[in-house]
Amino acid sequence: MVAHEKFQQLKSHLQQVIVGQEALLDRMIIALLTGGHLLLEGPPGLAKTTAVKTLSEGVKASFQRIQFTPDLMPGDVTGSDILETQTGRLTFVKGPIFHEIVLADEINRAPPKVQSALLEAMAEKQVTAGGVTRGLPDLFIVMATQNPLEQSGTYPLPEAQLDRFMLHVELDYPSEAEELTILRRDRARHFGEDVTSWEALITPKAVLEARHQISEQYVSEAVEQYIVALTGATRRLAELDERLANVLEIGASPRASLSLLHAASAKAWLMGRDYVTPDDVLALLPDVLRHRIRVSFSGRAKQWTETKVINKIMELVPVPFSGDEVVKLKAAD
Repeated sequence: MVAHEKFQQLKSHLQQVIVGQEALLDRMIIALLTGGHLLLEGPPGLAKTTAVKTLSEGVKASFQRIQFTPDLMPGDVTGSDILETQTGRLTFVKGPIFHEIVLADEINRAPPKVQSALLEAMAEKQVTAGGVTRGLPDLFIVMATQNPLEQSGTYPLPEAQLDRFMLHVELDYPSEAEELTILRRDRARHFGEDVTSWEALITPKAVLEARHQISEQYVSEAVEQYIVALTGATRRLAELDERLANVLEIGASPRASLSLLHAASAKAWLMGRDYVTPDDVLALLPDVLRHRIRVSFSGRAKQWTETKVINKIMELVPVPFSGDEVVKLKAAD
């Protein structure tokens, strides 16, 4: 049995490198524990790339960074057949996607055809090239960084690809106190006083065992119905409040319900519980939904945003019960 304390220890080590950004560290570990893909959005300089690289070091996983640029080709990501001049045969050379943790850095700087090259890998953990399908590592996850779309030289991700990401985390600038800590740690590293390096704490095998344990978490029928009601509300807003009619042009797919269930199960497991509560679900709902819904033109004219819609859904959909009642239901089952 893999203890959740090991992953809490991993988070503590991550905190030695990444100052603040609690939501980022939590979501990274949840993505690791569920095999879900993670999209990180924020301006440059917020340690997005450093955080992903540090996580891979702590897990002792094979890591590859792909720098997305406008001239990147799909084969640069997935790999391609190369003609061997000596034998005249085609040999497939694996691309950087064939690693356990893949950092898709600035993913929205590449054109859509390159972004689409990730779809099969993210959805099915396999790559098809030259008519041959090749499997990816069992641990395989994509952690992508994205600059805000209002910056020049970026391309919006296709809806189909956005839906493949389990969580979309928006990052903000650190507080003054946190930035002061960043300065002091940087000076310590500059003068050879770095204390942030460590040997890997967790093996990929331990991560896969933890994933199995999480899949066995107790989820009551009421919590399942609550998850479906929250995600389904994005497709039936007018039924919650007629004033919300036509606010959204795109609602969340059933994949959102699956992502919410898996993420909430991992969150509960990390906290040492073997059951999921409505609070676990609510804590992760914004990160599960924000990239899966889109406010319509008329909704934006009424000052609605994706965040406001999600908050409204959390307010209008009734919470079934408390965590203590989940324990009673589990005991009854």
